[in-house]
Amino acid sequence: MRFLVMNGPNINLLGLREPGIYGSESYADLLQKIEAHAKAIGVETGFFQSNHEGALVDAIQAARGEYDGIVINPAAYTHTSIAILDALKAVALPAVEVHISDVREREEFRRISYAGMACEASFIGLGFDGYLRGLDFLKERLASGKKA
Repeated sequence: MRFLVMNGPNINLLGLREPGIYGSESYADLLQKIEAHAKAIGVETGFFQSNHEGALVDAIQAARGEYDGIVINPAAYTHTSIAILDALKAVALPAVEVHISDVREREEFRRISYAGMACEASFIGLGFDGYLRGLDFLKERLASGKKA
């Protein structure tokens, strides 16, 4: 099984960006943690991060036929991007949404998740562990053959 782990704007600045909300670990630390977990559960991962909405849409479209599922943290585009929602729906790959912070406890506008409307599960406010739970969910979902 191969899963694409995607991150949107400013996730590349983890460790520098609002450490009180996002913690002090870096983006490189996040990728290392995900890679170690993927190896432990016997799946492969690819990674993509962009600060540009269109690049994220392009990567979602390119995932079709290359990956078995998507773990996505669209970051700020969660709350604004119908284009990302449409791309996730169009490729019809099982997807899960991840947010490092608990967006439900933050500003009102962060409570709307367009991308989440195309995802089978959401892991919110679990820090980096949300990504690991997303990988676990997708592996189990695909191994069981269940549809959402």
